[in-house]
This record gives sequence, C-alpha cells and structure tokens, in this order.
Amino acid sequence: MKNEKNIAILKEMAESVRTCMFTTFSASEEFGSRPMGTAKIEDDGSIWFYTNEYSLKSKEISKDDNVLLAYSDPSKNTYLTVKGKAELIDDKVRKEAYFSPFIKAWFPDGIEDPRLILIKVTPEEAEYWDASSFKIVVLFSILKAVVTGETPDLGKHDTMKF
Repeated sequence: MKNEKNIAILKEMAESVRTCMFTTFSASEEFGSRPMGTAKIEDDGSIWFYTNEYSLKSKEISKDDNVLLAYSDPSKNTYLTVKGKAELIDDKVRKEAYFSPFIKAWFPDGIEDPRLILIKVTPEEAEYWDASSFKIVVLFSILKAVVTGETPDLGKHDTMKF
C-alpha cells in the first residue's frame, strides 16, 4: 500500500512539471545533466524518456545505470528528486503510445527514426518538498519564524522508497 501511495505522489509531482534535469554518471565518476521531457510515467512508477541511441547519455547509461532526475516548479514551490536505474529499450509499441509532436523536433522521422530509443528509469528512492502555497504565504511563514525564532513551516517533505 505504501508503494502505491509513493508512486501516486511521484506521478502527480513529476507529471505536473514534465521536464526534469536528467543526470547520468561517466566512467571517470563525473556527472552530466541535461533537461529532458518525461514521455510517460506508468502505473508501476517507471519513468520513460525518448533519446538518441548514440548520444553521450546513452553511452553513460550503458556503462553506469544509476541516474538522478530533478523536477522543479518554483512557481508552485514543489521539488522532486528521483534516484533510479536506467535502461535503454527499443520498444515500438511504447514508442507509438508515448509519442508526441514535440519529439519530431529531435527525430523528424518520428518513431521510424533509426536513432530513436527509449530510456526507462525504475525509481529506487525519491525525495520531495511540496509547499504548494502562494509565495506570500511562504514569505509570511519565513518572517514569522524570524520573529518567533521557530523553524518555518514550508509544507511537506518526505523521502520515499520504491
């Protein structure tokens, strides 16, 4: 039951933002991040992206499957990081099902593009912060904390396991 609750929180937060900073790790223990649009989050919590099979990120995933996704929406005061394992998958059915017109900007031939492949991220752990308050409410909470010496209440924060 807890896992279903965690997946629901993950889906709600990530789907509301759609774009994350997708971080991979290289063989020399360096990391690289780039913005990527989420193609789909399935009911089991797996997160799917489109990519070029020959890209640097694909090479890095082939050598080290650990990834970090960072979703952020400062206008809503919501933040989510997801640690997980990534794998490259060539699945024509999913390519068709998750396809959007925006993908054509990178892959003009659409799902028939021979470079097009999917990345599946299986979450292991996520951490989120969700104030979901107007900035004035957050500011008031911070000012109140300064005056009272108490820690400000900035909403929900939790770490989730999958």
